[in-house]
Amino acid sequence: MEGRFHFYEGYTMKEVTFPERVMFELGIETLFVSNAAGGMNPAFSIGDLMVIEDHINFFPEHPLHGPNFPTGPRFPDMHEPYDHQLVSLANEIAKEKGIKLQHGVYVGVQGPTFETPAEYRMYHLLGGDAVGMSTVPEVIVARHCGIKVFGISIITDLGGFDVPVEVSHEEVQKAANSAQPKMTEIMREMIRRS
Repeated sequence: MEGRFHFYEGYTMKEVTFPERVMFELGIETLFVSNAAGGMNPAFSIGDLMVIEDHINFFPEHPLHGPNFPTGPRFPDMHEPYDHQLVSLANEIAKEKGIKLQHGVYVGVQGPTFETPAEYRMYHLLGGDAVGMSTVPEVIVARHCGIKVFGISIITDLGGFDVPVEVSHEEVQKAANSAQPKMTEIMREMIRRS
């Protein structure tokens, strides 16, 4: 897919996650997701790639709310939302190619505002390393369907530190565009080796 539907744009969770339902019907077994995210881990820099190892769901509506789709159980297990074998493969490829990878927990929020300094600090205290306005609903539905998931966040801005950093959508896009070729190189090689 090129792009996605966002909950903050006014779409329902059913609409946001409809592509994953279609992918399941098409027989897709593995989903790669990527996003632009604000980093709140002091070890991160703008332009870093963060492999998503887990997530925290702060969306006000759950994508599985309502009648259960027959693609999975009523209460799907989420102990491994991001496939460990795919994470290991990405690490191996990045090491071979000399691409620096960070690892962490992605916090999914509704948006559409960027986070306040206090929100960044709170999400970090709760265990988050990066925060964004997508990905989590799609991953939940993909896992409900039994689709394996690999995810990467491009760290496009930083927040929650002593010195507040003002961020604009244009700066986020610029940082994402500069880091995207490295992410694409890793994902293409992962697909080639799978």
